[in-house]
Amino acid sequence: MTAAGIGRPAEYRLLAGLCLAGAAAAHSGLDADWAEGPVAAGLAAGAAVALVAGIGLCLAFLVPRPRGAAARGAAVLLPLAGLALGLVLLPTCYADLSRNLAQVLAADEAMEAASVVLGPHGRDVRLSGDFAEGTAARLAAILAAHPEVVRLHLTSDGGLVEEGMAVGDLVAARGLTTYVPDYCVSACTLAFMRGRERLILRDSHLGFHAPYEPGLFGEKLAVDSSGERRAYLSAGLTPDFVDRVLSTPSRDVWFPDAERLKQVGAITATVAPDRMPDSTLDDDPTLAGARAAVLRAVALMGAFREQAPDALDAVAAPYLDAYRQGLSEPDGEEIIRAGAARQIGAALARGGDDLALEFGRLIGAAMAAARDEEDCMALGRDGDAVLAADTLAPSDPGAPARLRALLDRALAGRRFVPPPGPARSGGLLVQARHRGCADLRRRYDAALARRDVAALRPLLFGAVPAQPALEATAAPARP
Repeated sequence: MTAAGIGRPAEYRLLAGLCLAGAAAAHSGLDADWAEGPVAAGLAAGAAVALVAGIGLCLAFLVPRPRGAAARGAAVLLPLAGLALGLVLLPTCYADLSRNLAQVLAADEAMEAASVVLGPHGRDVRLSGDFAEGTAARLAAILAAHPEVVRLHLTSDGGLVEEGMAVGDLVAARGLTTYVPDYCVSACTLAFMRGRERLILRDSHLGFHAPYEPGLFGEKLAVDSSGERRAYLSAGLTPDFVDRVLSTPSRDVWFPDAERLKQVGAITATVAPDRMPDSTLDDDPTLAGARAAVLRAVALMGAFREQAPDALDAVAAPYLDAYRQGLSEPDGEEIIRAGAARQIGAALARGGDDLALEFGRLIGAAMAAARDEEDCMALGRDGDAVLAADTLAPSDPGAPARLRALLDRALAGRRFVPPPGPARSGGLLVQARHRGCADLRRRYDAALARRDVAALRPLLFGAVPAQPALEATAAPARP
């Protein structure tokens, strides 16, 4: 469009058509089912701003020479007035408009539901994950079917405030004890606080902040917190603590320590891990979940993941059984560590003489660094690579990697068959032959100094039999 052509009837008809199209779109939006309350107000405000600014811009750019001082003033002032009106209306309308549009546009992006399952022996329920819509209903169904439930385990980053309160109502109605084995944040705390007893582990975390709702662009928009205030106060929390909770911005999380939580009545006690059933597998009580727990607990077991997965399962399966039986977390950890040490020892035992000497040196160094007689004897008597890695890591951070390299070498080239039985043979004989850690260390030192692998192997591996090599060829079938 040339400058000479500006202002011709065709251009005005085009402008009028665009204005009518915009008006029709605004009218359609305002008439929609979802455009109610704050959304309708926001759209109306936006239409007003656009109308005022649009008239001014038309005068400024589409009319080549506005006639008269009034027209020229309007061409300048109307866009400015539209901008000013927008700035005035923005703080009033934006939050509600953004919040409601986010709910409409994200309606299909449902929050992933928490896992809500009955625990071992039917005495507790394990809730792990987000408080999504329907969480309280699923918990209610389990409680109705199992009146013997007395405790709710909570592991959650939070979720919907309404669901947190609804779960809390169920907890209060049944007089359940609430227990946090790891963390309980945001809406989760509304459920936790309704427990008859409220228990956490010493290293568990309760996280608090003011409530919020997400906006259209991911922003966290503050909402009325009077409901949360009443819930926390009715649970017995002190007013100053509740003030601190609700003054924490929604983008932050406040984690008070256990002493502060007990002082203000947020918890009734901290408990040792052996008092409660293990909750580690609450979010995935399957063999795959148990494998993941083994790999988190003992990094050296990662060597078996690709090269000998049966060995990983040989550790994970007993741990999963212990979880299902309701054993405590320390009991489960002991099962993992003992099983891992056995598999690792059996794998290293089939390595060559150089590997045995390198492993012996690492065990000898770990014995020298052991914190007490019991650890020293466990290292030397059992050749415990898991304990060796933990013992050496503080003073020698590269030691775990060297142990992993030895394990990779031992597993390379041949299939590894997991050893049967719960424990290796020979350890008690080694213990009986030695008067204590000092005597055992002298025997290690002597064997290493002479490079006497024949004397070193019984110390490291006891009576674990060497596995035969598996041939990579096969004889033809007989006719």
